[in-house]
Amino acid sequence: MIEKKTVCEIVNEWLEDKDYFLVEVSVSPDDRIVVEIDHAEGVWIEDCVELSRFIESKLNREEEDYELEVGSAGIGQPFKVLQQYINHIGMEVEVLTKAGRKFTGIMKDANDEQFVVSVEKKVKEEGSKRPKKVVEDDAFRYDEIKYTKYLISFK
Repeated sequence: MIEKKTVCEIVNEWLEDKDYFLVEVSVSPDDRIVVEIDHAEGVWIEDCVELSRFIESKLNREEEDYELEVGSAGIGQPFKVLQQYINHIGMEVEVLTKAGRKFTGIMKDANDEQFVVSVEKKVKEEGSKRPKKVVEDDAFRYDEIKYTKYLISFK
């Protein structure tokens, strides 16, 4: 069986001096290898082909046969690595907490411990008759959420 660690090392070698980053590598027991990469400005098919050929040049099909798929992290799919959070600062995202609460707002900041989303909320102030819309920053720890994903808008 081809080791995930081996594939990661090969991909990281290709990534040197490039603006791409690795999102995920998976290797199934029957040697189906799936590599997901991403880039702040999107992923070009030509680069996926180049990476695929690079991986194939480093693995020997005579020793072990495998199926290889190289692609981009899907748009609208949950974020898997910190760099995806950072790349989406200033963009609208959806967050679902493990408690089942869903938030929609603008990604404001992200670091190793948490990320911050500016969320518009209706708040009824004391003495007023109607709720008023306010924007509040909500901080989320990565271990308290089910997913965060970019919201595609056609407005």
